[in-house]
Amino acid sequence: MNLNDLFNDMERYAKEANVPIMLKEGINYLQNFVKEKNIKNTLEIGTAIGYSALKIASMGSYVTSIERDENRYNKAVSYINSSDLKDNIKLILGDALNIKLYDKFDLIFIDAAKAQNINFINNFKDNLEDNGYIIIDNVGFHGLVGKSSEIPSRNLRALVRKIENFLNYLDEQTEFKVTRINVGDGLILLERM
Repeated sequence: MNLNDLFNDMERYAKEANVPIMLKEGINYLQNFVKEKNIKNTLEIGTAIGYSALKIASMGSYVTSIERDENRYNKAVSYINSSDLKDNIKLILGDALNIKLYDKFDLIFIDAAKAQNINFINNFKDNLEDNGYIIIDNVGFHGLVGKSSEIPSRNLRALVRKIENFLNYLDEQTEFKVTRINVGDGLILLERM
């Protein structure tokens, strides 16, 4: 299947099946970043259906992607295997917090359980090349971050507070330079100091 048709099919499926994929503005930023920084090796935490893995791979980066949901993993395998980029993407089924990798990556892209962002960083920061980057998606969480006290749903309020606590943690840590990027649903760029 032609890559544009594949992306259109994935976008349609994600909407119908209520699978979160990156917003257009965010994925465009990510693709341009990979191209401009000449990213050759990417670790993605949170494959979902393989949409962002394919988008990153289409920019010339090899992608290792971890997904813990077996149904989403299987859908990603199906989509990726129907593309010409299947040899540039390695999928791993499992909980990223229980996986130890030994490879080094130019980019670590985190788009998974928002409450685990600190743990994901701590689990994989040793896999980051010295001049590598970490990008985290969904830090704006649909415009709710910074407004947790106004959210009536207890579960949603708790999740948004975890993201707010994560952002406070980033402001206080000294290992990475932090840049907030206001595209898509909010991105964070981390660079080693």
